[in-house]
Amino acid sequence: MASVHESLYFNPMLTNGVVHANVFGVRDWVTPHKMALLVLLSELGRAGPQLGLLERRRLNRLLLPLLQGPDMALSRLRKAIEECCPHLAGSVHIRLKLMAEGELKDMEQFFDDLSDSFSGTEPEVHKTSVVGLFLRHMILAYNKLSFSQVYKLYTALQQYFQKDEKKNGADENEMELTNPEELDGKMEKEELDGPLREEEIACSGPLSQKQAEYFLSQQASLLKNDETKALAPASLQKELNNLLKFNPDFAEAHYLSYLNSLRVQDVFSSTHSLLHYFDRLILTGAESKSNGDEGYGRSLRYAALNLAALHCRFGHYQQAELALQEAIRIAQESNDHVCLQHCLSWLYILEQKIFDSCVLLEHSVNKSLHFGLPYLASLGIQSLVQQRAFAGKAANKLMDALKDSDLLHWKHSLSELIDISIAQKTAIWRLYGRSTMALQQAQTLLSMNSLEAVNVGVQQNNTESFAVVLCHLAELHAEQGYFAAASEILKHLKERFPPNSQHAQLWMLFDQKIQFERAMNDGRYHVADSLVAGITALNSIEGVYRKAIVLKAQNQMSEAHKLLQKLLIHCQKIKNTEMVISVLLSIAELYWRSSCHTIALPVLLQALALAREYSLQYLASETVLNLAFSQLILGIPEQALNILHMAIEPVLAHGAVLDKGCAMFLVAKCQVASAASYTPQKKIEALESAILNLNEAKTYFAKVDCKEQLRDVLYFQARLFHTLGKTQERNKCAMLFRQLHQELPAHGVPLINAFK
Repeated sequence: MASVHESLYFNPMLTNGVVHANVFGVRDWVTPHKMALLVLLSELGRAGPQLGLLERRRLNRLLLPLLQGPDMALSRLRKAIEECCPHLAGSVHIRLKLMAEGELKDMEQFFDDLSDSFSGTEPEVHKTSVVGLFLRHMILAYNKLSFSQVYKLYTALQQYFQKDEKKNGADENEMELTNPEELDGKMEKEELDGPLREEEIACSGPLSQKQAEYFLSQQASLLKNDETKALAPASLQKELNNLLKFNPDFAEAHYLSYLNSLRVQDVFSSTHSLLHYFDRLILTGAESKSNGDEGYGRSLRYAALNLAALHCRFGHYQQAELALQEAIRIAQESNDHVCLQHCLSWLYILEQKIFDSCVLLEHSVNKSLHFGLPYLASLGIQSLVQQRAFAGKAANKLMDALKDSDLLHWKHSLSELIDISIAQKTAIWRLYGRSTMALQQAQTLLSMNSLEAVNVGVQQNNTESFAVVLCHLAELHAEQGYFAAASEILKHLKERFPPNSQHAQLWMLFDQKIQFERAMNDGRYHVADSLVAGITALNSIEGVYRKAIVLKAQNQMSEAHKLLQKLLIHCQKIKNTEMVISVLLSIAELYWRSSCHTIALPVLLQALALAREYSLQYLASETVLNLAFSQLILGIPEQALNILHMAIEPVLAHGAVLDKGCAMFLVAKCQVASAASYTPQKKIEALESAILNLNEAKTYFAKVDCKEQLRDVLYFQARLFHTLGKTQERNKCAMLFRQLHQELPAHGVPLINAFK
């Protein structure tokens, strides 16, 4: 964020105990809190030789945030010093007490003595050091004060100290009334809070320029890297309004207000703050100072570009296109190639909403590389890879392109784009149905982020890439039946991305989808139906598809068919091939249940053609399993067994546990149906092999608690054991079947059920 311009102007007055001395361009003013810091520095200089190395290191680490941060209560400051050096905290308290309970001349003498820190051949403080600059600013600000302002400052110091004394007295009375166990718990909680938590920042008056710069840069960094550690949206907006109340032309505060409004999806406030930011940037001349006459035009074209990005984010594509045309026109007049490349990237995003075009994107990547814009070039490459993935290009070519993009990242140390690239690879492997590879990429990103830390202890793992990877990881665990692990991952996501954060919708959708699948597996269709509304609110296509699945499970075939047909037309229009194939498979299942087996075959062949055209291997394997089931129903189990061998391997290697169970159950059905024409000895071997496959299917179904499928497997096993004359095993399966049959609603259990 650009440095705050020097046109901060505040009238000299007393506001909430803060004396302002910024009349003559002084960038700081004296407050009681800063006087306490001056006392701390004075005592630190006196006690220098007596302090141990560890204590001095702790104090040095504490000083920088104290000097840069906002004012705080004396009790909190004293607690922070006590954690580093208890002896020094006592000396500071005594010195402040003598000054506050003494006379005005004591404060005058204190400021006179501060100048001695720079005297001598070996001064205690160097003039150009951080502490030296702070001392000089405070001395200069104090010397600018009139007599009435000095008196107000002294009165504010007395109130600052007396407020702390009253609080200490109240705490002592509370300690007398509190038992030791409760007191220990309270103190432990206070210690865990830490001395400088951002959530407890409370600006009692206007911040100085340095404090405002520090506050804005820190909050902007937190919003980018770790939103949970930034102030809550309401609290941050309150602080920004406080800053803007005393200086409405503070451009950077308007920009942070714009970022804060984006967190809560507030269209009006974000647009309002963004326009104010560029207005103030032009009015104050901050851009023209650094860019000459070109500054005004630069602000205008980037204002239009940012406005286009804002409208695009909220789905206002017509307004975004108008703003983008304005930005392009101004950039062309100014011959600003960098701005034009950003405009070209956004133009591709806007046109992508209308039709697929790689020409603009390829041109953007080439031009970005030509003008030395690696960040923009990398984003273009990754967008191109994403588009090619949806177009069905081979995975090896896409990974080669991402490898070239990774070379740019490592060459220019673009760590954020490295994370995006790995998240992209995870999503691509999931799209192609290679769950093992997706899991490997997800683990890679998690390992990288656990080692990479940014300033102030912020972990750069609260970005969108991290959220995407964790969501995929939760879904992968749920598919394998590890619901406890998936719940832990989702719990971690909820802590990292609270509901009011901008990436919370990702885990909300995955959480609803996992709950929906569990409810469907357990036969609780009313629970699944109640979850459809939440899924629809987050993703309308997923919500409509799952509503159709619930209707199908509840035997409302005509309603489910109407819904699926509408969804199919919509997905074909927007070219969502993955959902088109899933819808076609559901329509085929509706035809089976309606005894229209021959009508289901063309639908399945259409789905298989699409899956192979777009390299969706897992969906292709699932479609082949459905085709095998159709052949089984049509009375050609031998042909069904032949095509099962070409599809079952990817399912067992990368599929969900439920799909594995269904596949093994289907193999057993085909084996039993084929055994009818075998010799007696060969028939017995085929039936025994089918029983083994049913045992494996039963293990898979039990893992995901799919009781209906378990009931079908037990019924089938009991029939096979009866045929083989194994009475004891038959009775055991019959008993387990009866228990499940009493729990579940009775729909009848035919020998050949639906594939899923």
